[in-house]
Amino acid sequence: MAALIAGRQKLLMHPAAKLVIFAICLLPFAWLFYRAFNDQLGANPAEALIRATGDWTLRFVCIVLAVTPLRVITGTPALARFRRMLGLFVYFYVVIHLLSYSWFDMGFDVAEIVKDIIKRPFILVGFSAFLLLTPLAATSFNAAIKAIGAKRWQQLHKVFYLIAGLGILHFFWMRSGKNDFAEVFVYAAIIASLLGWRLWKWRAKSRQRVSLSSTVGVR
Repeated sequence: MAALIAGRQKLLMHPAAKLVIFAICLLPFAWLFYRAFNDQLGANPAEALIRATGDWTLRFVCIVLAVTPLRVITGTPALARFRRMLGLFVYFYVVIHLLSYSWFDMGFDVAEIVKDIIKRPFILVGFSAFLLLTPLAATSFNAAIKAIGAKRWQQLHKVFYLIAGLGILHFFWMRSGKNDFAEVFVYAAIIASLLGWRLWKWRAKSRQRVSLSSTVGVR
């Protein structure tokens, strides 16, 4: 078992590992671009592209949230080195999602986009998630971490949990018009499980600190 973990660590720490993960993360975009270029997005290509980029945004949110539990459960600290890059891919896909909506649905008419954001709650929630994600993407670099301090950076990036919730709410309201919630419940269950694991770990650490304080007090 120890040899397996060590081998996994070595593989993930290889200089080419980040490049491989980067290429894998770009595959959905490349596939969508190929299908769009070859007119393979169906009868409503605009809707297909908007929906697909939204789906991939949520999938990458799940992947980012899964990094820490997988790192702890599998004893593979090297997984942490991919978390920021994966987080930036969340931003990449949400930007493509927003651009697809702004271009294909609204024709880049800023006034109409603003009206639509105010008028439709699910778009307002989605746009709010994008706004909250922007400073996280802007500070996902070593220079930014040094500038604002590691502790404040960690506090700032906890906003990602709220963004995950807003993403689910956006998806739920979007699907409510068609009364189709099957996929919504799948993503909600995954995100709830990943956030629930963090809450469980936090409570376990809190109980441990209280226990240690009590022990020290008795002495």
